Amino acid sequence: MAGFDLTLFEKEPVLGIIRGVDGDSLSGALKAAYSGGLRFLEITLNTPGAFLIIKKAVELFPDFCIGAGTVLSGASAQQATDAGAQFIVAPNLNEQVAEFCIKNNLAYFPGALTPTEIEKAWSFGATMVKVFPASQMGPDYFKLIKGPFDQIKLMAVGGINPKNIPAYFSAGASAVALGGSIFSVRRMADREFSAIQKEIEEFMFAVNKIYSNISVSMLRVTPIKGRRGV
Repeated sequence: MAGFDLTLFEKEPVLGIIRGVDGDSLSGALKAAYSGGLRFLEITLNTPGAFLIIKKAVELFPDFCIGAGTVLSGASAQQATDAGAQFIVAPNLNEQVAEFCIKNNLAYFPGALTPTEIEKAWSFGATMVKVFPASQMGPDYFKLIKGPFDQIKLMAVGGINPKNIPAYFSAGASAVALGGSIFSVRRMADREFSAIQKEIEEFMFAVNKIYSNISVSMLRVTPIKGRRGV
């Protein structure tokens, strides 16, 4: 998969988040993720040896789109892309990271929560704004945000599961993420890859089941000059 394809991501709008995987478990975790239906995956930079892990992941699974998560500085963004990361995710907006992504035409998913933070992240060129923790606000919050900010693309992160996925999409989320509840450090260390794959399949099935019922207008990307990944 050459680079981050926003059109493809909006057709398969699920981001996997892996934190704390070790080198020995990486191949099994990636194979379970891919077999379960995931195509976009971030490896967080607070994973020990994260840059080497990203490099190895890109080499092992070239059909995956691998990104870097928990990117908190421009220097870290540079190291991540040098390792092969194809997009950047963060829990916050960092102006240096935003500028780096603009300069290098990288998809950028900064985290935000309040309306002011969300609008600022979008104005700095976010591909989508990562609303985190989504579970603390609930789907209705997305509907409220989309009222005044109907052009802003939002990704729901934190506490997303097959049961509440339909509510988030119908409220205006453009994408969702799955993470620690499925890719737990213990599970990966204990090689419980079949369980990981099964839960990813259930997650993806829930998305695919309701996807055809989502208004096309919620998912269509409005071309905006300077928006990366289009």
